Amino acid sequence: MQQGTSTRVATPPAVPRPRDGGASGGRTRDPYFDNAKYLTIVLVACGHAWEPLTYGSRAVTAVYLMVYAFHMPAFALISGYFSRSFDMTPGRVKRLLTGVVVPYVVFEVAYTLFYRWAQDDPGYPISLLDPWYVMWFLAALFIWRITTPMWLALRHPVPVALAVAALASVSPEAGGDLGLQRVLAFLPFFVVGLTLRPDHFTRLRTRRARLIALPVAGFALCTAYLVAPRLDAEWFYHRKSVAALDGVPPWTGLFTTPVLFALALVLTACFLAWVPGRGTWFTALGSGTLYGYLLHGFIIKSSRFWDWYDHPWLHTPLGELAVTAAAVLMITVLCTEPVRRVLRSLVEPRMDWAFRRTGSSGRTGAESGGGSAVSGGGA
Repeated sequence: MQQGTSTRVATPPAVPRPRDGGASGGRTRDPYFDNAKYLTIVLVACGHAWEPLTYGSRAVTAVYLMVYAFHMPAFALISGYFSRSFDMTPGRVKRLLTGVVVPYVVFEVAYTLFYRWAQDDPGYPISLLDPWYVMWFLAALFIWRITTPMWLALRHPVPVALAVAALASVSPEAGGDLGLQRVLAFLPFFVVGLTLRPDHFTRLRTRRARLIALPVAGFALCTAYLVAPRLDAEWFYHRKSVAALDGVPPWTGLFTTPVLFALALVLTACFLAWVPGRGTWFTALGSGTLYGYLLHGFIIKSSRFWDWYDHPWLHTPLGELAVTAAAVLMITVLCTEPVRRVLRSLVEPRMDWAFRRTGSSGRTGAESGGGSAVSGGGA
């Protein structure tokens, strides 16, 4: 996800289509997860659009901090939930390669070429090991997915994953290739998703849970407003270790990691409690969130390269609302079927020519319709 002004970072949210909550292997789509995927990608787009506004508005900063506290953890959690059946069978490996690896390579190159053109820097290197802006999440998803059998084999996978994240937070060397710092920092949420079952989401989708979520979210927002002038959003980006933060003792990460983990889980639960369970006007857009995720970065980066935020009116309350509406409209359009139809060969290529024939597609159970928070294809 995008944080600050760096050109190789971003956020923002993962990979396939939810059916029956991804648990039964049925063929009927559950609109709840499509709705959740669309609403999370909206939060990603809004977060990126709000970032330049945070320098002059305490209210925007508060909302920004609250959203960043949970929206990528929510992405990772949903991705883990729909990865529970991943077992390295040929069909699933094929979907992993065509639905994650190929888009990663294509858009990593595309973003680098875009940067070269926009910044008049023809020597800017193409590096598949250094994810550019939003691309880190696809690299993370690949690593998480291929390690799924290992996490499922453990008796207590969540505490182990949380311990790994905490140790990574105190290591100054954990960043580097493939955005490893973020991969490890958000790993516990993916593993939580692996441990969830449909009844966990059913409990969230009750009137009682929704009523509890309101004051909890309200308290979190008020707290964010109080700490906004002093809290560095870098704590939620996880693009570098705690040991690399200025003025922070390295050992702090051992304590902040579980605290931020608990905060993100609470806010994610509040968010999921209010996701509509019925079909809505945006339900169909949930299957196109990978397109919105990969494409919106070009528009967001253009706004930085060409100083779209220099207009003073955008930094007024009405301007901030206009930026928010524009972000929602942008991501909505990018998730629509016409955009998917044009770019499907790049984002969801079939590539049957590259694989051996197998007797089964390898898509059963949770992966027959689930996947990640941003992708619309199979697992």
